[in-house]
Amino acid sequence: MVGDSFEYSKEAVVGKWNKWVMLIIATILLGLPLMGYVMKVLRGEKPAPEVEDWGTLFIDGIKYFIVSLIYAIPIIIVYVIILGGVIGAAMTGDETAAMAAIGGMLIGLLVVFVLAIIISIFEVIGMVRFARTGSIGEAFNFSAILATIGKIGWVPYIIALVVLCIVAVIFGIVVTILMMIPILGILLYLCLISPWAIFVARYVCQLYDSAGA
Repeated sequence: MVGDSFEYSKEAVVGKWNKWVMLIIATILLGLPLMGYVMKVLRGEKPAPEVEDWGTLFIDGIKYFIVSLIYAIPIIIVYVIILGGVIGAAMTGDETAAMAAIGGMLIGLLVVFVLAIIISIFEVIGMVRFARTGSIGEAFNFSAILATIGKIGWVPYIIALVVLCIVAVIFGIVVTILMMIPILGILLYLCLISPWAIFVARYVCQLYDSAGA
């Protein structure tokens, strides 16, 4: 799946400079058109679709953002509670309370991390369901999501997500290094974000399709 996704994203932009420029513009516009484009990839379009019908890309991008935000709400709530506790303890001026709050924050951040992992397990499949049905409600059809994961197999599914995370870490390291280059680093970042988004979408698309009809 990694190999197929790489070839898919490479075919989408390499040698197609006009399309690549359009994707960079889509990234600059708050990323909304790029999210809309990702929806096309998640629907299983092959080869990679053209960047066109910007109105639809914007609308789909807004819907994509809304679904992502809803999935993120539990994480945001827990994080705000933890942060509020730390700030409250710091404002008391009690050093012991402040140290205890810091310890609690570390534990809280671990809870946030675990919560994010659990949510992402559902969100990955939910996003594909949303892209293919056009229904925001289907993004949160947890019984159908669990059924799909069951068809894929929990072990292969988790392994596939771990592999994607490893690739993401490698990509993140490369981007971080490039960002250290003044000006050029930002330009390279803008050039790489869209191919990466396409890569991830194609990877997730294959993972979803491995469940069968």
